[in-house]
Amino acid sequence: MARNRKRISRRGLLVTAMVAMGAVLVPVAVQATTAGTADRAGAKQNPVRALEQAAHPLRSAEPGRNTADLRALGSMIGDAKVVGLGEATHGSHEFFAMKERVFRHLVEEKGFTTFALELSWSAGLQIDDYLQTGKGDARKIAKETLTNSPWEREEFVRLIEWMRDYNSRHPGRTVHFMGDDIGAPAVNDAFFGRVTGYVQQNHPEALPRLNELYTGLRPIDDAFAHMRKPLAERQQLATKAQQALELVSSQKGSGKAFEWAEQNARSIAQTARFLTMNPNDSDSLPTFQRFRDEVMAQNVTWWQQHTGQKILLSAHNDHVAYAASNPEVYPKTQGSFLRDTMGKSYLPIGFTFNQGSFLSKDAALGGDWKKFTVDAAEPGRNEHTLDQVRYRDFYLDVRNAPAPARAWLNTARPTLNVGTQFPVQPRDVRLAQGFDVLIHLHEVREADRRMP
Repeated sequence: MARNRKRISRRGLLVTAMVAMGAVLVPVAVQATTAGTADRAGAKQNPVRALEQAAHPLRSAEPGRNTADLRALGSMIGDAKVVGLGEATHGSHEFFAMKERVFRHLVEEKGFTTFALELSWSAGLQIDDYLQTGKGDARKIAKETLTNSPWEREEFVRLIEWMRDYNSRHPGRTVHFMGDDIGAPAVNDAFFGRVTGYVQQNHPEALPRLNELYTGLRPIDDAFAHMRKPLAERQQLATKAQQALELVSSQKGSGKAFEWAEQNARSIAQTARFLTMNPNDSDSLPTFQRFRDEVMAQNVTWWQQHTGQKILLSAHNDHVAYAASNPEVYPKTQGSFLRDTMGKSYLPIGFTFNQGSFLSKDAALGGDWKKFTVDAAEPGRNEHTLDQVRYRDFYLDVRNAPAPARAWLNTARPTLNVGTQFPVQPRDVRLAQGFDVLIHLHEVREADRRMP
């Protein structure tokens, strides 16, 4: 790896992105190893020296390469059962490619078997059905489950293809795909059928009442159209969805079939409740966003507890982090909820980048995905200093950082995070409060749009 320092542009765009009903944003974190007294003193004036002591060079973001450069990352992850892997944009190739590269490494070296995505629970099950059975086609499944989402990209098609290929070669130890989010943009009729089908087979006397409760709600073909219904109607449907969950739970079944039916009914109830929000009421948005992050954490925890599988959790930085860059809108993150329930068994990894391109939209709700480009980070931004580390791309363990590096990381500075809307102004972030590990990339490009 060349050790020549990167040239840093003096120009840059200060960017961050905020999202409603989609993905979000957040800060990132950094680390360093123990250093001598002289080095620590020098780092007080120049944190780069302290950061460099901890930096592990990253040879590539592309999967399928030699993974010797990820061994230190595996040691940082240790015995964690859930690893949150963020992204500083919702549309950069390198972030998405690294998801597959890290997941493949964790599958092969650390015993991980589930890839979780910031995607609806129902869509995740549909993808997993394909992975386990091989019935269907990866591209068709991707079109049905990822269309109009930030994940409608070739990088995720390739991930699904690799997972299916892995399962065909390892039938005794298959990998799984889960969606941990609420059921937007749709909860189709087949998913409702997972609940009613169980009841019909095991408790047929309860089926008429369950069908009655789901009338008017089943299916949710378009969450945005659903939200245009009068609030009182949406609230009534949410109440019925909760009653349907209570009805399923009251059957007191045993075994995996009951557990999955109950969880699926819970996902429907969670979605119906979330869709009672008013996107035009900014005062209510933090309450619903907190609920959404709590739901995602609950779904991840449920999956881990009921399957025993180790999970790589993929989401935007602001979801996997312990704290959000915009706490006024995201008062408690998925990462914070997971820390509450899992303690040190949860480990969040964040991303930063210095410059490059990504896909985003002019408005968080609606609009088309398009390419945007930002120049190198300006002095005063966290990314500007991180990009002076001698390696082009690298990762750091925040928890073992020398005192001077931790002091720098705990100081709030503008940090770029882009969600489903651009442009926005950056927010001051204390990087060390968000993550246990940081991956910094010098440059990124826009993700590859899904091909037909």
